[in-house]
Amino acid sequence: MPDSLEQLDLLLLTVAKPRKVHPDGIHAFGLRYLDPTLAAFVGESVVIRYDPRDLAELRIFHCGVFICRAICAELAGTTISMREIIAARRARRRQLTRDLAERTTLVDQLLAHRAGLPSTARELAPPAPAQRRLKIYTEE
Repeated sequence: MPDSLEQLDLLLLTVAKPRKVHPDGIHAFGLRYLDPTLAAFVGESVVIRYDPRDLAELRIFHCGVFICRAICAELAGTTISMREIIAARRARRRQLTRDLAERTTLVDQLLAHRAGLPSTARELAPPAPAQRRLKIYTEE
């Protein structure tokens, strides 16, 4: 049995990943984690441990020794799990894909309209620069 609740808590945090300490903190999961203690470890490689159900806080270890708890300012006071972050990223990616598809369709329709062709016939028409070159060669 662990001697304290802190040691028990650390035993339960099984997810460990190496990270480098940057001047502005530790970057993980697209977020930035800060603690004043990290200033002494800039450029050093550390191991982060975290609870996948709560990514607002990381526990930082250097050479197997606990250094500090780094907090993400954006998530402070909330509990956000890894699953929620992944779901939000997937939803955002799907939305961006839909937006790009809509814009591509709109551009295709605009180009087809400018060329005086129906939108389905646009694919059959040669691009404008090739048409200009053909005109130059046929005039000579």
